[in-house]
Amino acid sequence: MFMWEGVSEFVAVAEAESFTAAAKRLGISTAQVSRQVSALEARLSTKLFYRTTRKVSVTEAGQIYYQHCRQVLDGLEEAERTITNLQLAPRGKLRITAPVTYGEKTIAPLVNDFVLRYPELEVQLRLTNQTLDLVAEGYDLAVRLGKLEDSSMMAKRLSSRTQFVCASQDYLSTYGVPHSLSELEQHNCLQGNLDYWRFQEQGKARNVRVKGNISCDSGWVLLDAALKGIGIVQLPDYYVRPALDSGQLLPLLQHYQEADEGIWAIYPHNRHLSPKVRMLLDFIGEALG
Repeated sequence: MFMWEGVSEFVAVAEAESFTAAAKRLGISTAQVSRQVSALEARLSTKLFYRTTRKVSVTEAGQIYYQHCRQVLDGLEEAERTITNLQLAPRGKLRITAPVTYGEKTIAPLVNDFVLRYPELEVQLRLTNQTLDLVAEGYDLAVRLGKLEDSSMMAKRLSSRTQFVCASQDYLSTYGVPHSLSELEQHNCLQGNLDYWRFQEQGKARNVRVKGNISCDSGWVLLDAALKGIGIVQLPDYYVRPALDSGQLLPLLQHYQEADEGIWAIYPHNRHLSPKVRMLLDFIGEALG
């Protein structure tokens, strides 16, 4: 910081050709301007101004020093304008990651809407079900579903999701309707990545092991199988809501339904949350309600 002392005062005097006018421009006393300039000259071991009772003029060395100082101050002013403009109109790069299906169906359309509003943004959206290291890979934020693992990340809840157990009327007409968790072992349960389903019984979480003739890591595949009457499925609402609303699928075991899970935006706690990231979080959060 020592090397900057007196620079603003020097530039102001050089441009105003007056210590008094420079002091008025900077909003400080003439004596303070004079002290700062004198200290700067002493530090540089160079005379920057010719002073007379009538006039202040810049020396040859002062002219050279002024040109460099003016460029530096112009750069600082531009930096401040840039930061101010970022807060008013987001621009620059924004790196985001989200789960594949929820990202495709919900997050990506909202990000696209955000880019339409702020076209100077350059967005890189990576959809993956892998848990990426945000700091190591340089991501501004990630969208995560369900229970968060302990970490050093900051988290903001965006929305929630509900897990539904459901089946088609054709399947239920053929194999019957399960009314208890124990009855699931008598049914063809379409499995995802896990061999159990999550429920809540008497206020406590309970995992129930299931089995069936189809196992797949794609929710869309399991949904298609359920719609075709092959078996019962447990999937989040963003897969099955349209089918439930249309009556193609019927909800089951609702009194055992697990409490809603969070949908989160996370970001590194040790990284300053830039205006563009904050505005995107607010935009998504408002859209998801």
